[in-house]
Amino acid sequence: MRAVIVGAGIAGLAAALRLSQIGWDSLLIERAPQRRSGGYAVTFGGIGHEAAERMGILPELERKAFVTEELVYHKPNGARRFSLTRETIAATAGPRSMTILRGDIETVLYERVRDIAEFRFGTTVTAVDQDAHTVRVTLSDGTVEHADLLIGADGLHSATRALLFGPERDFLLDLEHKVAVYMLDKRPAAIAPGTTGTLSSGGRTAAVISVGDGRNVAFFGYRTRHAAPGEDAATQLRRVYGDLGWVIPEALDGLERADSVYFDTISQVVAPTWSRGRVVLLGDAAWCVTLFAGYGSALAVGGADRLGTELERHPGNVAAALAAWEAALRPEVDRKQKLGRRVKGVYAPANPFLLWLTQLPLRLAALPPVRRYMTRRFIKG
Repeated sequence: MRAVIVGAGIAGLAAALRLSQIGWDSLLIERAPQRRSGGYAVTFGGIGHEAAERMGILPELERKAFVTEELVYHKPNGARRFSLTRETIAATAGPRSMTILRGDIETVLYERVRDIAEFRFGTTVTAVDQDAHTVRVTLSDGTVEHADLLIGADGLHSATRALLFGPERDFLLDLEHKVAVYMLDKRPAAIAPGTTGTLSSGGRTAAVISVGDGRNVAFFGYRTRHAAPGEDAATQLRRVYGDLGWVIPEALDGLERADSVYFDTISQVVAPTWSRGRVVLLGDAAWCVTLFAGYGSALAVGGADRLGTELERHPGNVAAALAAWEAALRPEVDRKQKLGRRVKGVYAPANPFLLWLTQLPLRLAALPPVRRYMTRRFIKG
């Protein structure tokens, strides 16, 4: 059995690994000329953690994970509001989860599949045709590939979804925010090693994450009322954040030297079905719960794992496998999407009182009696 997988990100790589474990071959199609790296930090847990353990990659992920020694919330001028210790952060995240860069999840998966799957970078899908027995995929290099299954794991702006399911406007729910993420070539002096600093002001948030191994990530998220059409990332970020102090000027200067930047709107994908015949969507192409829900990487790995399980349970019956897979996974996706829509309303609030109110639970968690209780309850059991 053979699959063509469009997209060599977390979802696509996880699918290739899981399919190899049930005896399938995979061809991964990636429009970028080479693998991307970096990305923002995510809390990886839940069904993703369980899937990683079953797939045998949990030890490698744990070695790539990092511990935030302190999470500091700042005022716009750089002064501290409050902070969370390493122990408090661990207590709020739970025991079976880790903090890891998205790019490091991709690296672990790629190292596992690079010798067992075929890759074609700088290539796109131009046409898809299928019948009851096979799916034929025409690629931009002029070749036509035949497979038993086509997996569209090509992200929020999925070309596979546009080709087979309909135009993007029919599926995207705009959550009225934009985000920019990139790697910094040096750590701002005001950010201690292994520390994350963040601030929110006037409907904008910014953070600098020191991974602790020398890598540093800049993150900017803001409401789209601040945005202007046609502006590139550097122009827009300088206009939106130019009045803020602290490490913001250094982080903005770092954008000029960054190898790449992720810059996009924050949107969910709402699709009534994730499959059409022998074509299935996976990861952000299918649901994109967004960073507001904070579960996208876990769902991508968990979804790939469950997809392989259902294909193994229904040998030779792709339609039955895809139906069972979607029925099992959709309740979890629906819950996370609802969470993302709720969080949207309180993310980077413009109102100072609402900002204080949204940070109140974190302030309480920072208090020694609350922290000791959370440590006993969630870490020590």
